[in-house]
Amino acid sequence: MRGLVRETANWRSLRWRIALLVAVSCCAIALTVGLLVHRSTYERSMNDGAARAYSALEGALDSGDEDGVLAYGAGEMPPELARRLRSADEAHLYDESRAYRPRMWAGRRLDGGRLVAIPVDMVPDQLSRRALDRHMVKYSLLALAVIVPLAALAAELPNRRLRRVARTAGRITAGDLGARTGAGGRAGDEITDIAATVDSMADSLQGRLVSEQRFTADVAHELRTPLMGLVTSAGLLPEGEATDLVRDRVGVLRGLVEDLLEVSRLDADAERADLRRVPLGEVVADAVARLGFPVELTVEGAPLVETDPRRLDRIVVNLVTNAHRHGAVPDGTRAGEAPRVSVAVRDGVVSVRDRGPGFPAVLLAEGPQRFRTGAAERGRGHGLGLTIATGQARVIGAELTLANAPEGGAVATLRLPGGGPGAPADRG
Repeated sequence: MRGLVRETANWRSLRWRIALLVAVSCCAIALTVGLLVHRSTYERSMNDGAARAYSALEGALDSGDEDGVLAYGAGEMPPELARRLRSADEAHLYDESRAYRPRMWAGRRLDGGRLVAIPVDMVPDQLSRRALDRHMVKYSLLALAVIVPLAALAAELPNRRLRRVARTAGRITAGDLGARTGAGGRAGDEITDIAATVDSMADSLQGRLVSEQRFTADVAHELRTPLMGLVTSAGLLPEGEATDLVRDRVGVLRGLVEDLLEVSRLDADAERADLRRVPLGEVVADAVARLGFPVELTVEGAPLVETDPRRLDRIVVNLVTNAHRHGAVPDGTRAGEAPRVSVAVRDGVVSVRDRGPGFPAVLLAEGPQRFRTGAAERGRGHGLGLTIATGQARVIGAELTLANAPEGGAVATLRLPGGGPGAPADRG
């Protein structure tokens, strides 16, 4: 309901633009028609007034009763009418010199050059024209008061369909490639064409993503068998510097293949969380200790969370490893020392921070992307660590956000559902 009120109050929406266009069109039509009617009525009134004035003058001259006939110089005949009569035998003039007492004059030049004229009252005609103008304005405003809301209501249907298409496009942008507009309508309708194009785009993107995911899974599975042979063969090699180098590279390759398999399972939504209530601080401490990196760990209280400890461990390991790999060496330390990484646990929230250059803008804007770290200054890596952490966070219902600290460094924050305080911690 609040969203509907907000959309209705948005004066820049398509609904109100259509209503404004209708209102402007109605005003233009009403003004044009009003001017035409006003002009036509005015001209008819002038013609009728002139006819009545000529009839009154003719009647007065024929009857010999010239009491109402004014001769020029002996009364109030308008000078303009006298000027016209000097060049024509008959003339008429609409006189509005008296406010609210307009008169129509009819004059004639008699034999001998005598100029005579007679006025007739035009007040009723003036009142009629003004009343007609008022009625046209009043009923035009009344028509606008009815037409504009009806136009806004009529624009709601296409506006609603456009909003549905926009929402679907937003969901597709957010990663929901299964979203479809479901917009109906007759063929040839522009909104239907837009909706069909958005659906077609989503189908194409989804097809490409499925193909990519299938390719990733197939490659990982195909590499797994020869990789196991390499691992076994490396274990049989005699000890030596070359053997250590081969085993190291085989280990890196094995980790990459395992990451690819995990990404393919996450993409296929094949992962299911085994939730249980665990002490968050202990799970994080165990994961950090197993890595062996120099990490500054801070645990406030003893929060308990409802989560899958194996997947939580995987997320923490990936975040700390990423911070260790890409964090810069702090000032004042010797070259070659490990980056300084800090992990804080408080009320169901785990924060991992490094002292490096921070996350690149493209990663913050688009999220983690496989095989892309975002910037050269973030160091080496294949971009799967944060991708896996994000996917595993989604499986356990947690929220993983990436940001840069104002004073420098990257900050990854994991918010777990069901977090709560436990017994006081005795960690020193």
